[in-house]
Amino acid sequence: MTSLQAKAFIPRSPRAELLHACALTDLTEVARVGFRGGDSAAYLQQRGYRLPQQPNQAVRQDDGGWVARLSQTEYLLLGNLADDGARVAAVEAEWVQDAQRNYLLPRQDSHAWLQLSGAHGSAVMAKLCGVDLSAEAFPVGSVAQTSAARINVIVVNVGSDGRPALQLLFDRASQEYFRGAVLDAMDEFEGGWVELGELPGL
Repeated sequence: MTSLQAKAFIPRSPRAELLHACALTDLTEVARVGFRGGDSAAYLQQRGYRLPQQPNQAVRQDDGGWVARLSQTEYLLLGNLADDGARVAAVEAEWVQDAQRNYLLPRQDSHAWLQLSGAHGSAVMAKLCGVDLSAEAFPVGSVAQTSAARINVIVVNVGSDGRPALQLLFDRASQEYFRGAVLDAMDEFEGGWVELGELPGL
């Protein structure tokens, strides 16, 4: 047996198995914020953000965060997981109302935020909503504003490098209910809970 073949027989850790198959992680403490208005695009670009060309698209930023475009003039900034979204928190803190058509939409208290990682993520979501979130129909950078488990949910495909990942944002008042619904849907795939600090790259 070659050394390369031997490596293939090294078992994954239980956490690595979960992340490969189906894992749920709470990102709610990471900073996120929205902006809306005819001048919002220029405002964000002046601060170094790269923006999606069309609604229902998302673009990864150089720091690891994402910007999702929810409509022609509304953007959702999702912070970098490694630093709890420090850049996004700073952008929110420095905003002031002026003559520009650029309005702050606080999302820290209004929206909970989960990440569904692993190869079975789209199959889990298929049990909860009617939108096809498979990799073929919903590639990386796609955004869906849909209903899942009977509540409104924003879904962003942030997967990369063979690591499928869907991020889910929804009414924070429904956090316990929706988390339970997703975990229940994961049972078939032997999924489980993974803490933020256990995600790859953190």
